[in-house]
Formats: sequence, structure tokens, C-alpha cells
Amino acid sequence: MIDPVVDLDWLCAHAGEVLLADVRWYLDGRSGRAAYEKGHLPGAVFIDLDTALAGPASPAEGRHPLPDPEVFAAAMSAAGVGDATTVVAYDDAGGVIAARLIWLLRAAGREAALLDGGLLVYDGELTTGVPVPPPAVFTPRPWPAGRLATLTETAEGGHVVLDARDAPRFRGDTEPVDPRAGHIPGARNLPCRDNVTADGRFLPVAELRERFAAVGATEGADVISYCGSGVTACHNLIAMEHAGLGAGRLYPGSWSQYSHTDRPAATGA
Repeated sequence: MIDPVVDLDWLCAHAGEVLLADVRWYLDGRSGRAAYEKGHLPGAVFIDLDTALAGPASPAEGRHPLPDPEVFAAAMSAAGVGDATTVVAYDDAGGVIAARLIWLLRAAGREAALLDGGLLVYDGELTTGVPVPPPAVFTPRPWPAGRLATLTETAEGGHVVLDARDAPRFRGDTEPVDPRAGHIPGARNLPCRDNVTADGRFLPVAELRERFAAVGATEGADVISYCGSGVTACHNLIAMEHAGLGAGRLYPGSWSQYSHTDRPAATGA
């Protein structure tokens, strides 16, 4: 399987061999599709987070539960992604949103990678043309249990639990979308946006390994990653794999599920 992160040179060298996906989405309510239609990388298709990469939101499951495998497969097929397609995805936020698509594909055994830097490092001309790829055959597969963690597993300890949200939300200083502020007791804060530099490129592998080691996420550790709704948590998992630290597990419901329970919330650093 290819590395979960590839650069622009790699993409140019493999032009015509991969399907490029634009996965922009914004927590503040802006439209990712509108941003795509305004200008995107040539040849890129748009993948909608809410309809293709997540199931229906609910207090019981969280804001972005995993999509039903059949729904995910249908969305991939419509976008031209087949069983043997290599997908490279990007956004305009250092990959923190596009990581969800890449994690889902890799968890399902498909070849997929983030474009390092994404839209921020592309120096060519953007296009407004929308490609219409022919439908492809994408076989539904159950989400592998070994790549997932439940609410109970995440909350009961015995694992390295990483919270990918920014520090103010982790500490409980603010909570813009979920019913309670704070974090899962015992979790350690590793803001995913700090995995990349100002231009959206990943830190060097040695620095990534140091970042993860500082919160106990060393090679061989049982790591569970969560965030607000299970989207940006995938960025930490991609960064871990890119740094040679293993696959880790995703807690899909994340804080948007946990905060609706009566389990305790921790605050502070």
C-alpha cells in the first residue's frame, strides 16, 4: 500500500494513474461544494463529507458517524472510484478534512493518500470545469473492527487516547457545537492542525514522531484517536501511519457522541 501522504511531485509523476478528490468542508457552515465550484485542482472530483463520508447525525451516534458501507460504496462509485482506483485527496486546511476520506479508503483496504499541502501548495491554475467520470465498481466492505474503538473502550482506559481538537476546546474553554465542554478523562491533547506547517505540509517524520512520543503514542502503543465528530481525528491517524507508528484506531462518535452521555468530562490542560 502506498504511503498515506504524497507530495505534488509524486502526483505529477503519476498523472493519469490516480483519481484526485477535493474534500473541502467547513465547520462554520460555508459550503465546500461552492468552494470547489469556484476553483479546484484540474481533474478533481468533489466528495461531500456529510453525504458520502458520514451517516446521519444523532445524539446517540454523533455528528459524523461512519457511513453505511453500502452508502459509501455508492458514493465512491458515482465519483469514479473503483476497487482498484488509487485516490489522492486534498482540502485547503492541511488535509484535516480530506484525511477522513483517505482513512476510510485505507481502512477498507484501498490505495489512497493525502496530497501534502493540498490546495495551499498548488501553484498552477485552478479550474471550474467539473469532470463527469464514468461510474466504477466499488465493492462494499464492512468497516474493520480492528481499526475502530467504541465509546466504552475509549472511556475506560488502558489505551493512549488522543484528542485532535485545538487546545481551547480540549481544555473546555469553549465549545461551539456540542452540548458540553471538555474532554474524555485521561485523553491527551494532540491538535491535528499542528501536524503541519503554515503552508499545510506535514512536519518532517522525525518531528512527527517526537510529537506523538510526547503524549505516549510510540510505536506499538494502542492508540485511539478522537476529535469533535470523528473527522479531524483521522488526520492524527494518517500522521501516525506516515511517521511509521502504526495504524491506531478511530473512535467515530468522538466528543459529539460522548458529550451526550452522563459520563464525566474533564477540563483543563
